[in-house]
Amino acid sequence: MADNQKDFEQIRQIHTVLMLHFLEGQKQSDIAKRLNLSTSKVNRLITQGRKLGMVKIDIDSPFQMLMDLERELAAATGLSDAVVTPSIQGSAETTLQQVGRVAAHHLMETLRDGDVIAITGGKAISAVVDGLTPDRDIDVTVVPLTGGVQGKFYTDVNHLANRMADRLGGKTLLMHAPLFAETREQRDMLMEVASIREVLDLARRATVALVGVGSIEPEGSSYYDLHPVPEADRKMLVGMGVVGEFLAHLLHGNGAISNYSLNSRLVALPPADLKQCARVIGVASGAEKVLPITAALNGGFLNSLIADEETVKGILERMKGSQNVA
Repeated sequence: MADNQKDFEQIRQIHTVLMLHFLEGQKQSDIAKRLNLSTSKVNRLITQGRKLGMVKIDIDSPFQMLMDLERELAAATGLSDAVVTPSIQGSAETTLQQVGRVAAHHLMETLRDGDVIAITGGKAISAVVDGLTPDRDIDVTVVPLTGGVQGKFYTDVNHLANRMADRLGGKTLLMHAPLFAETREQRDMLMEVASIREVLDLARRATVALVGVGSIEPEGSSYYDLHPVPEADRKMLVGMGVVGEFLAHLLHGNGAISNYSLNSRLVALPPADLKQCARVIGVASGAEKVLPITAALNGGFLNSLIADEETVKGILERMKGSQNVA
């Protein structure tokens, strides 16, 4: 009986300390004064309470559904990291800007002085640049992953690299080359130019690659800003099973690079070379990006993805559908 009484008194004391500390938010020193105990005694009682399983932490979030989607996406794809933002109904542009801000925050959480950031062009990466608000200058180097299309605000990757470096307080190493060479031979020659090779070698070893994923089916897709394609060719590409572009390379649904002739004229890092980067973060938003993102995931080109809720739901449904067919 005496032992039971002693156990009750001890548990009661632990319970009191835990309530004051975790529910009322009191400091251990204040609890010690209130209960006439030493601070070390209060600390020991909290430790005992943890060991006895008396402390259970339950965190509720209004965005729990999004976090569940993140875990489901990571489990289904092998991604090391996924971030899902809310979708803004009726406003694709606002949704994209929100994805960009979240991606910018995610990027800044891990950036360190001396890092190299390799980027593509595109509206999604532009939205990331717009969302960058660092508290201090970060000594990073920003490099393009592809040649550029001059005069195109969103697809001029050198322009985006300069904007990103300015926002972060870093510097750039630009690639002064077109995205598409006129012939395969010209492309091979350009890739051997020392200044271009230097940029691509640095991009290959980047600390982080920040990449958009492009669609090719809608007529307004950014791929046709990169290279105007006749309507007949557009229909042919879709008929061949091409579903998107990644680093301006046309991709099939299974992630394989298409043998379409434009791919052989690209002045860009081959997607497979991204495996040498420490982190490859895909940023995309919109229903038209579901197939291209799925293709990039199938190709193993990404280890992180930041996208909105509806896009991620579409990717998961697509992947489940493929499994059912198989």
